[in-house]
Amino acid sequence: MTAPAQPDPADLPVMPADLPAMPADLPVMDVRGAAAWAMAGQYLGFAVQFASSVVISRWFLSPADLGLFSIAMALALVIAVIQDFGMARHIAALPRLLPEDLARCASVSLLFATALAGLIAASAFPAARFYHLPGLAPILLIIAGSYLFSPLAVMPLAVMSRTMGFHGHFMVNLGGAVVQGAVAVGLAAMGWGGLSLAWATLAAAVARGVIAQMLRPTLPWPLRFDGLAPILGSGSRLSLITVVGALGSRMPDMVVGRFLPLRAVGLFSRGVGLSDQFRMLIAGAIGQVFFPAFARIRDRGEPLGPAYLRVVAGYTAVLWPGMAGLALAARPIVRLLYGPAWAGAAPVLGMVALLEVVLCALPLHCDLPVLTGRAGRLVVRNVIDTFASVTLLAAGCRWGLTGAAASRLVYALVWVLLYARLMDEVVRFDRRALFAIYAKSAGATLAALLPLALVYGLWASPDALGAPMLAAATGLGGILWLIALRMTRHPAFADILGLAQNVIALPRSRASKALADSLHRHGR
Repeated sequence: MTAPAQPDPADLPVMPADLPAMPADLPVMDVRGAAAWAMAGQYLGFAVQFASSVVISRWFLSPADLGLFSIAMALALVIAVIQDFGMARHIAALPRLLPEDLARCASVSLLFATALAGLIAASAFPAARFYHLPGLAPILLIIAGSYLFSPLAVMPLAVMSRTMGFHGHFMVNLGGAVVQGAVAVGLAAMGWGGLSLAWATLAAAVARGVIAQMLRPTLPWPLRFDGLAPILGSGSRLSLITVVGALGSRMPDMVVGRFLPLRAVGLFSRGVGLSDQFRMLIAGAIGQVFFPAFARIRDRGEPLGPAYLRVVAGYTAVLWPGMAGLALAARPIVRLLYGPAWAGAAPVLGMVALLEVVLCALPLHCDLPVLTGRAGRLVVRNVIDTFASVTLLAAGCRWGLTGAAASRLVYALVWVLLYARLMDEVVRFDRRALFAIYAKSAGATLAALLPLALVYGLWASPDALGAPMLAAATGLGGILWLIALRMTRHPAFADILGLAQNVIALPRSRASKALADSLHRHGR
């Protein structure tokens, strides 16, 4: 049965946070405007990080250097995945946010970040012995230091997210990316190896904290520990979900590092990392806008289904052709960007990109169950999800790097079986409308891939394809993609055009002026 039509959430203003005694430096923005700012920051940050990764990998670091850092970073992220103890989501979900609530959340965030930094530092030498890699210890110690600065950014970003002030996120993320890229390239050029990436991580954390405090001063001081029960209860539930989910996403490098040599770890990490970068470039920034937006829809007592179908339409219309195209072009992309030494990363990139095609078919699979009070059922599925991911990856490593990559495709099937029914119960979407969206997105994806497929069949193989021909096929595919969206009357077509107009208009927006006025008033 089709759900009744509801107002488009992109056209509904988000109510401001009830936070007295704080300057209104960051104006409330609608969902589409917030998404435009988030995307702009994501694109520029991606450009900086992507360029630095290409320079470092092509001229300064070997796959073994990257493999060593990847194992260390995966270990640190598994420990420190709850660095903010779920404060961002807790603040976004509160119907009313008072200054005392903010002080309590900031205190909890500071204590947890300090404890996690200590745990990472304490694990440095045991981890080095476990992997028989002495170079792991100094890298982990430097990464541990970066987490001491994370509370400086966590609370300002949480408040800005609640008020849809994603132009602040733009400044913080871009500033951190620029500092990280500059430090990484500079130190790698000086011969620091994997340590260059660790010091770059620390420098980025410092930069993010400083910029965030300039935009929205929210120092975690003085500490306040009264009335923490609701925060600790919410944080425990959210952190449990985050931890279980992160184990599945962060452990692949650790598992591969245990069973395969460092060179294979570096190739696996480069393939997965490139896929993640492209996914974040295409649609990752928009995801952070949806949690507070759906929280407001929930608070108004409106059904989530119509808005969720719009989200699915946007994700599949953009991510399906993007990630499928990345899989099809994996071999020439890796060869042209990183050189022949990294050719082994291409199969990993192709299979992980296809995994992303499956995962984006049901977006917000963790956020919406939390918002609707189904956190317990989500945790059970997260545990099974993580176990399946790690087990399949370990089994795949028996067949080397290719087997490890192929395990991601089997995992995709497990993921669908785990979450499809849960999301149906949470959102109660119109199934016929959902599959109609899938069909239209699939058609647009085939149209986007057609030029490159023809190039492979008629002109040049993937190993002989040059950059000009690849760029031409990609550009033509983009044109055919837009035509297919228009001809099929895809629900995302109008949203994509509107979002592009918002991004183009950012320099003239009220948000830009307000941000400049805010910095001027603070004398910065």
